[in-house]
Amino acid sequence: MMQVRKASERGVAEHAWLSSRHTFSFAGYMDRTQLGFSDLRVINEDRVAPGQGFGKHPHRDMEIFSYVLEGALAHSDSMGTGSVIKPGDVQLMSAGSGVTHSEFNGSDEAPVHFLQIWIVPEKSGGTPVYQQRHFAEADKRGRLRLIISPDGRDESLRIQQDTSVYAGLFDGDDTATLNLADNRHAYVHVARGSVELNGMKLEAGDGVRLRNPRTLQLAAGENAEVLVFDLRPQELPQMP
Repeated sequence: MMQVRKASERGVAEHAWLSSRHTFSFAGYMDRTQLGFSDLRVINEDRVAPGQGFGKHPHRDMEIFSYVLEGALAHSDSMGTGSVIKPGDVQLMSAGSGVTHSEFNGSDEAPVHFLQIWIVPEKSGGTPVYQQRHFAEADKRGRLRLIISPDGRDESLRIQQDTSVYAGLFDGDDTATLNLADNRHAYVHVARGSVELNGMKLEAGDGVRLRNPRTLQLAAGENAEVLVFDLRPQELPQMP
């Protein structure tokens, strides 16, 4: 069964410098029926004004990744990492025992549009780790490219949880099929455009919970960019 979370149902946060949509409960947005899914805790779609951003703040015991759709995101952290994340780049920060970081729009002229995603880790503590990698558009066109995995296979970023994340671009006749193992959950998020998932049309910002789906098929995309999460079979995130 596919349980759809429409883009219009998400939480809304509007500030002078930030426009954000929350798939799951976050900060001032609280919905007891939307506390996450499996180990997936946060999907925020953020648009940050030029020269603005999130000042230094702490995290611990969370796997946090950023996926930039437009513009440039400037990252700095207490591990000594400084980088700029652009479309095609995936940034993954394992907060572990504790880290502080900041995320700012890397441009003084254009906004930045990105997804901020949190996944609960397998274990608490540990040394914080930062990873970043570029995945070419050609590697995602008409297919689901593995970008994050628990073992780092296929040059994906390594996450400290039994979660795999795929990214794909779909337009026109592009199609892709993903076969999942028995007794898994999945979550599909449409980052932009529109696409059909197992015959159901989804629009930008829509998300879908799937329980033991076995097969996911994406087709009939219109400038679509999609993230697919292969998750453990539990209903809600549980902190280690």
